[in-house]
Amino acid sequence: MSGGSRVEILKEDALGRVERLVVEGEARVRRVPAGGRIPGSAWVARLLAAREVRALRALDGLGCVPRLRESAPGAPRGVVERTFLAGEPLSRAEALPRDFFDHLDALVGRMHARGVCHNDLHKEQNVLVLEDGRPALVDFQLASVHRTRGRRFEARCREDLRHLQKHRRRYTRDGRGPSEQATGAGAGLRRGVVARVWRVTGKPLYNLVTRRLLRTRDGEERRPSSGPWPRWEPPLGTE
Repeated sequence: MSGGSRVEILKEDALGRVERLVVEGEARVRRVPAGGRIPGSAWVARLLAAREVRALRALDGLGCVPRLRESAPGAPRGVVERTFLAGEPLSRAEALPRDFFDHLDALVGRMHARGVCHNDLHKEQNVLVLEDGRPALVDFQLASVHRTRGRRFEARCREDLRHLQKHRRRYTRDGRGPSEQATGAGAGLRRGVVARVWRVTGKPLYNLVTRRLLRTRDGEERRPSSGPWPRWEPPLGTE
């Protein structure tokens, strides 16, 4: 690899691979879209990469989300390179500030203010706990960018917030953490019509294509109900 970079493969499947590399002292994550033996898989990989690029461009300058970077010299065509955020997925975090989910709600609110919906926040893997305890968001392959604030945008915002509330409840109920399960931006939200239709139609098809045909697991690592659950530390306070 030219340009003084070194590469570590983090994930590889029928849609391509995800790599961690260091270019001139800066850690990055690179997504290399590719196709497998399944017809159309290369097109799907390029589509997802393009969605991520569009979302990250709309979020440029927002803290606690990755920033796009120009591809390193010698990188394959069509790759997406972004900054590396040092932290652990929520599912692996050993400690959380007591106001972690309040800050996560605020971060998602700032994302929505840019017209971007993540659309994949049910995965604990996509919520990072940074080294200083702040929340961060990654993996914008399914994100959508909305120029207008119509019903579609509002419905997707509600789904993002509903998934945040599910994480909050799971991490705080039954004495696992602060008694805040009834609070938060997504409190009281129920699955919308589009989400209900997706659950009984689109999701089974998505699982068939990704897990059985393409043989990907799409990062759905979840903390076991038996724990261990994170210890709770002093709150971060206001930013």
